[in-house]
Amino acid sequence: MKTVLALVATLALPGLAVAQDFGAPARSLAFDLGLGAELGPSYPGSGTDRVTPWIIIGGTGSGTAGMGNVDQQGLGISPSVGTKGKRDFTDGDELIGLDGIDGAVELGLRLSYGLGPVTGYGSVRRGFGGHEGVTGNFGAKYRINVSDRVTLWTVAEAVYGNAEFNDTYFGVTAPESRASGLPPYEAGSGINEAALTLQARYALSENVSLLGEVRYGRLVGDAADSPVVQDETQSSVRLGVTRRFSFGF
Repeated sequence: MKTVLALVATLALPGLAVAQDFGAPARSLAFDLGLGAELGPSYPGSGTDRVTPWIIIGGTGSGTAGMGNVDQQGLGISPSVGTKGKRDFTDGDELIGLDGIDGAVELGLRLSYGLGPVTGYGSVRRGFGGHEGVTGNFGAKYRINVSDRVTLWTVAEAVYGNAEFNDTYFGVTAPESRASGLPPYEAGSGINEAALTLQARYALSENVSLLGEVRYGRLVGDAADSPVVQDETQSSVRLGVTRRFSFGF
């Protein structure tokens, strides 16, 4: 765990928001940290939900479209951090006979371009732990400033994975097929989900905010055709609180 945290810190430092007033020597370094809860599918393709922790790093929501206090204008590069929960037979009788999958941490980079209230973005992450594949997402978001305290974002995005990632969560090997009764299945690389999201931020104070998110996802491609999938609809709700840390130098 200490190694993972060190990797996250190493990736995060170059992507923290840095602002400079060229009329003065002062600079500032700012980033968000927070924690919340997510109600969503027990595993990719599950037909049942469970509550899991929502870790919020740098205002990015663990790899989702960013919800920073001010969306960066122009080109931006920042860390992208994601997580995948474990999967085993305790998550549903339909998984009996399938190999268990450990929880995974995903580390990578996010590239964005902001123009007024619109931001386009794309990310790529490599998994460590339960999967060692490559995944990420790309899409666009639109910011609506409701008031000084309330900001909304509408987001449309697609999620993709390479063959190793998709086959880990949606494939069925020959031994698993014999043990579970499911047909053998191999999932190839490509887009596995399309989603629409509504995000909201309510500023409790200058540095503390409540975050909320309602997401509607739909599995597509090889993922949707997988015999492991119980429900192609993958919706979730998140609620959390963040604290902005700023340092001048």
